[in-house]
This record gives sequence, C-alpha cells and structure tokens, in this order.
Amino acid sequence: QVQLVESGGGVVQAGGSLRLSCAASGRSFSTYYMGWFRQAPGKEREFVGHIGWSGARTYYTDSVKGRFTLSRDNAKSTVYLQMNSLKPEDTAVYYCAAGQFISNWSNWGQGTQVTVSS
Repeated sequence: QVQLVESGGGVVQAGGSLRLSCAASGRSFSTYYMGWFRQAPGKEREFVGHIGWSGARTYYTDSVKGRFTLSRDNAKSTVYLQMNSLKPEDTAVYYCAAGQFISNWSNWGQGTQVTVSS
C-alpha cells in the first residue's frame, strides 16, 4: 500500500501551464505504475495518463497528447504531471493513482483542483 498526496493545482489562464506533483509514502514506490485521472463537474472520472516503473514508458489519452508530460523520481517517491497549453476543458479535479497493474489502480490520492479560465 502507498499513500498519495497531490499538490500543484490552481487557477491558470488558457494557454498557461501547471505542474502537478504526487508524493507517495509507503513501501516499494518504484514497483508501482503511477497514473493520473481527472473528473470534471458532472462528468465521470477519466484516465489522463500513466507511467511505468522506471519512467521510460508513458501513455496518454488522446486529448492531452503533446500537451501533458508524465515523469517520476523514484528516489523522491514522486510523480509529476506537467501540463502545458492548458484549455478550459482541462478544468477538473486531478487524481493520482498507484497500482501494480494498470488494470488495478488500488491506491488513490485526495485530488487537486485545476481550473483553466478562458
């Protein structure tokens, strides 16, 4: 089990950037896939992207490809989501998740709000 705490959310104008962080505590962070999800008001939670154990492999949903970048620092037990060229439709609560399989996200953070104004 890992405990996850997100930070870095806020309000930004369209076209701006934010970097979200997710700090993990617990054991064996480097053995977990790390993912980001988001939930906009009135909508279901959606997958944003995930990153493999070493950070060498990443995968993104189409709507954020080329704008968002995942990275991780296993020494700091932290994963990052760099978000560039933000759009109003990126407004959501962003959640960090950890899982030992990408089909089973077993640990979740509390979420951080991102608001993009037009």
